[in-house]
Amino acid sequence: MLEKVVIANRGEIALRILRACHTLGIRTVAVHSTVDRNLKHVAMADESVCIGPAPSADSYLNMPAIIAAAEVTDAQAIHPGYGFLSENADFAERVEQSGFIFIGPKPDTIRLMGDKVEAIRAMKAAGVPCVPGSGGPLGNDAATNIKIAREIGYPVIIKAAGGGGGRGMRVVHSEAALINAIATTKAEAKAAFGNDMVYMEKFLENPRHVEIQVLADGQGNAIHLGERDCSMQRRHQKVVEEAPAPGITPELREQIGKVCVEACLRIGYRGAGTFEFLYQDGRFYFIEMNTRIQVEHPVTEMVTGIDLVREQLLIAAGHKLSIRQSDVVLRGHAIECRINAEDPDTFFPCPGLIQHFHAPGGPGVRVDSHIYEGYRVPPNYDSMIGKLIVHGADRAQALARMRVALSEMVIDGIKTNIPLQQRIMADGGFCQGGQNIHYLEKRLAERKEKALSIL
Repeated sequence: MLEKVVIANRGEIALRILRACHTLGIRTVAVHSTVDRNLKHVAMADESVCIGPAPSADSYLNMPAIIAAAEVTDAQAIHPGYGFLSENADFAERVEQSGFIFIGPKPDTIRLMGDKVEAIRAMKAAGVPCVPGSGGPLGNDAATNIKIAREIGYPVIIKAAGGGGGRGMRVVHSEAALINAIATTKAEAKAAFGNDMVYMEKFLENPRHVEIQVLADGQGNAIHLGERDCSMQRRHQKVVEEAPAPGITPELREQIGKVCVEACLRIGYRGAGTFEFLYQDGRFYFIEMNTRIQVEHPVTEMVTGIDLVREQLLIAAGHKLSIRQSDVVLRGHAIECRINAEDPDTFFPCPGLIQHFHAPGGPGVRVDSHIYEGYRVPPNYDSMIGKLIVHGADRAQALARMRVALSEMVIDGIKTNIPLQQRIMADGGFCQGGQNIHYLEKRLAERKEKALSIL
């Protein structure tokens, strides 16, 4: 077993990793910026090291500082959590070259899946269904690009090969707009990611976002843990997630899960990972693989009873998977609401002092959060301050429990998106289940238009 782990992250995921480590008897080192010295996991860790000032570039993205923290504390491994350096192949490589264990996939795997064009090629070779597209990067020949678009059929979407998080994308509905859209996306990709490579795919107009969670030990064993529906999105950012996905049959789950497991074995995957798909008209279309733990991992844990972070730690320690596919049984339904420090109507970030905090409780209720009364939410990082997760015997019970839990949750002193989450949980379309990725944006636009008409 690992003896000491550096937690190279902050907030709720850092606390989540710390708890998993302590459950396994692993000592922890919390690295933090100057503004984060009062985080809960910093106080609970066995050791802590300040790695720089508030800006991420000078602290949580500072590779030498994080590796130095591992060196001075005699740690064995580094867990990157999600975000920051979690999918940075260069960081994983430097960690291993420095003699430490990177708790995640091999650097080559991260590099492969981080390049969207190469990832699609690898998945096609592994038999994973993909969105019809260019099959590679787009060149500068306009006639060739027009021909590709005609063969795919409009609308198409231009995507940056190095993009992610909803950035570096442009939908094209007509041939007249294609060439300019390609040039604009290439310029934006170069500025944002340092890589102007773009590719083209068919734009699916009414898809859902359904993803498959996998675990693999890099020693020839891999399993899937069912799917999650993450279709409630705003500006390509997930707001609500649930497991299992409404309307996915056991037969379809087993079919797509088996394909993902075989792909893991083919690429020699190690650790926890997620295959993200667009799902439309009963078919799955691969879009990308996240080579890390996901924000929404708790809903999978709630329906399977499997601690995903614990499994990450065991795999990193060299253990083979102790869970067989036949051991994975989905029970009930789980829903997660992301709780953000932001105005629920304008979505402007709302950092500041939390004057009062009350966490909800009751059967099947889980709160993953680092906040507490007297904690000051800094303006330097992502606005998510926690996750509220519920589990029920079925989706109806999970919805009822989430409504009660949201009504009980108190965060005073700053604005949060709790009122938005309450509106979603009361929305007829969401309660029906199976809505597409554009549904929430459409409902928000309708609400804004209605408010303006009243004025």
